[in-house]
Amino acid sequence: MTAEATSLLPRLVQGTAVALVALSLAGCAGQQKKELTTGSIPTLSKPVQSMNATELSQAAESIGQAYERNPKDREAGLNYANLLRMTGRNEQALAVMQQVAINHPSDREVLGAYGKAQAAAGQLEQALATISRAQTPDRPDWKLKSAEGAVLDQLGRSAEARLRYREALDLRPNEPSILSNLGMSYLLTKDLRTAETYLKSAADQPGADSSVRQNLALAVGLQGRFQEAEAIARQELTAEQAEANVAYLRSMLSQQGAWKQLAKADDGNTN
Repeated sequence: MTAEATSLLPRLVQGTAVALVALSLAGCAGQQKKELTTGSIPTLSKPVQSMNATELSQAAESIGQAYERNPKDREAGLNYANLLRMTGRNEQALAVMQQVAINHPSDREVLGAYGKAQAAAGQLEQALATISRAQTPDRPDWKLKSAEGAVLDQLGRSAEARLRYREALDLRPNEPSILSNLGMSYLLTKDLRTAETYLKSAADQPGADSSVRQNLALAVGLQGRFQEAEAIARQELTAEQAEANVAYLRSMLSQQGAWKQLAKADDGNTN
């Protein structure tokens, strides 16, 4: 890869750092939508995974009202914070999770969700401490291992991050979300070929969702294979979701004309 193209990569992947945390800590958009628990949640008009931004905002408002009626309700708090993160209201999600953690200080799931909210709000060192507190050596949780890896990547500690991902894979072999995070870790350090290898492996696993394929599309597109990247971004989605994915991909690859320079880059040398 040319020096000029390589120098543009930090700007291109800067936006993926937040996505990396979202993927690992809360699951990416598709995974987050599966995390809503039952209990005190109001009945929604349609499945969360098929909602657009307006409908998600309305769902957050509805579940928020349930939370306000009983702030000590664990499920209402978890689900409200999750929907707030999905709609980009990270500071408010953190405030909700602070209250839930106060009321449930020993609950591993609550502590894990609190760490996710801290990371999404940019409190990375605090998130590491919270996630570590949620983990137990005698019964380690692969999700928390992967979450810790994502925060470490955000802090620029890629070697430690990859160790956590591999520990997570020991607990959950071939888990697509872990493989995807590992691939994104290499993408953040501009090793695009290695990133693609892990992301393709993630996309090939049963249970891989559209977010994994979107990450793969980004890694492929950054190497100049734009038609292939768009084809990947459109897979197994509704027309609306596919167009949103392609629009995101194009915006990432069009920053300052970087995609043109990457297309001319030397064959595969990512150093």
